[in-house]
Amino acid sequence: MPSWTGRTKDSAQEKQDTLSLRHTSYNNLQDWGSDNLSEAAPALLNACQALTKQPASAYLGVAGRAGDWREPCAILSQMHPRDDLAMRAFFENWFRPWAVHGNEGDEGLFTGYYEASLNGSWSREGRYQTPLYMRPRDLISVDLSAFRKEWKGKRIAGKVQENQLIPYDDRVAIMNGTLAGRARPLMWVDSPIDAFFLEVQGSGRVKMRDGKTIRIGYDGANGQAYASLGRILLDMGELARPVTMQSIRQWLETHSDRAQKIMGQNASYVFFRTLNESGPIGAQGVPLTSRRSLAVDPAYIPLGMPMWLETKNAEQESEVQTTPPLLSKGRLVVAQDTGGAIKGVVRGDFFWGYGKEAEAQAGVMQTRGKYYILLPRTVVPNEQQ
Repeated sequence: MPSWTGRTKDSAQEKQDTLSLRHTSYNNLQDWGSDNLSEAAPALLNACQALTKQPASAYLGVAGRAGDWREPCAILSQMHPRDDLAMRAFFENWFRPWAVHGNEGDEGLFTGYYEASLNGSWSREGRYQTPLYMRPRDLISVDLSAFRKEWKGKRIAGKVQENQLIPYDDRVAIMNGTLAGRARPLMWVDSPIDAFFLEVQGSGRVKMRDGKTIRIGYDGANGQAYASLGRILLDMGELARPVTMQSIRQWLETHSDRAQKIMGQNASYVFFRTLNESGPIGAQGVPLTSRRSLAVDPAYIPLGMPMWLETKNAEQESEVQTTPPLLSKGRLVVAQDTGGAIKGVVRGDFFWGYGKEAEAQAGVMQTRGKYYILLPRTVVPNEQQ
């Protein structure tokens, strides 16, 4: 859900991007023959579960109709989940790869996100003073595609006042207590900075005072525009490039007297619910899979699509040095999530999973890359060149 400077719109994306797909062969996919494709099986099966629940006639944009996915998904469900050779043959028999291009070509920005870790309490006491709010009763989310086809993938949120839908409370208003009587705190955590980072990531695990760990996830947002703290601090001259999640956190912790004001410049605010599922839930409504799920812009890439992701070697591309390299090989991923600043045709946020290593890798991932969408052979994309 959506990483710092990378989560701000590129200047090229201020105007409307245009998707085009170009048919290619598996021979042109970097490392296609060496990826452990079976590692993506859980993500693919979850995606199939959601896709095949839809009516066969349901329109999926460039991905055809839901009915196009039923036969390949049924075959996938019968396969051995750890057979890489069988998985490779499955895709080569049933799917064709299409190179994805936007206004600026086939390359775009790829960042990372993770499942956050926090400390919490069911009641407000001691050091637990920061609320994580449940979805407010008066929050209304609107899928704009229900009104116009060209608004596919776009949503707004607000509240009704005097029979009109108006913007919902922004972050500063919420921090000042405007949700009193309208929304209940789900729990209280011991760090406003951790709470803010949780909103950016969209999901997390909270260690409660009684020792239990509770998994929580996204349950809506206020609909206000997301603003990158990395970009804000960079423009203020408070940080220098490269801006990472770690450098932003360090600045906020070091400048605790200014942190709330800076965080308030991001008007977007996220609400949460407890989760009983085996993993964090993405925008497709299914659990995410570590290192195999990708957040995309659903205005261009339909959720549930298998994608072949190729990013440049981070040790060569980025000023940020990491060991091992972030993603130095092509790999199969599944488009299963979205993010407030994941905008544009070639743009992705890679889900690293949970834990210190995932947090470290996600925090510094800012690299150029490209991807291919793998579509059933029965599908002829209507946006191809």
